[in-house]
Amino acid sequence: MKLYIADKTCSEAVQIIANELGLEPELIHFDVFGKSTSNGDDFTQLNPMQYVPLLVIDEEEHHPISETIVIISYLADQYPATGLIPLRGTLERVRYDQLLVFIATEIAQKHIPLMRKLMTEQGIAWTSGKIAAAYSILDDRLADGRAFLTGETMTVADAYLWATFWGDRSGVDISHLKNVASWKDRMDARPSVQKALSDEQRLVNAHRAALTAPAE
Repeated sequence: MKLYIADKTCSEAVQIIANELGLEPELIHFDVFGKSTSNGDDFTQLNPMQYVPLLVIDEEEHHPISETIVIISYLADQYPATGLIPLRGTLERVRYDQLLVFIATEIAQKHIPLMRKLMTEQGIAWTSGKIAAAYSILDDRLADGRAFLTGETMTVADAYLWATFWGDRSGVDISHLKNVASWKDRMDARPSVQKALSDEQRLVNAHRAALTAPAE
């Protein structure tokens, strides 16, 4: 199993879930700007859109799986006893998928044009307000004292939301949302999160060092 990741992106959510499940996919770094991979693979051939994360389960079949919520849901579905995601076919799962899509569309995707500096001043204000409002809805969800987004157990939604904290790059300030801040502290302390950050940084550093090394 191969997992293609990029530095400080939603691919961290997949790493966290893999760590929670005790999986050890081969991590491959994709340099978003230089378009190279840490193992020399042509990422364009794997995903023409050049987005991460990308999961390759069986290289013989050549059917990589893309989209963060699809990958993390698939992995969690393989281990239903972990409680990382509700069972498919239940109303609980429908509501859960609604939460995942909310995080994807109202938070993750709206950060991107802000980080890429692609918006007018008016667009920046509107989009930033929408993102802050979305985080505020989740802050209200956490106001009842629950430890995680859906209760006392961490799920794939928590991993995904944690991977969208890009305010330092997008300029969206949510420091006033105290429930979200406490939730993030709990997530930061999880071994699966710490391992994801450590593994990512080690791989990114090695890839960048290889790119700048003088040719022999």
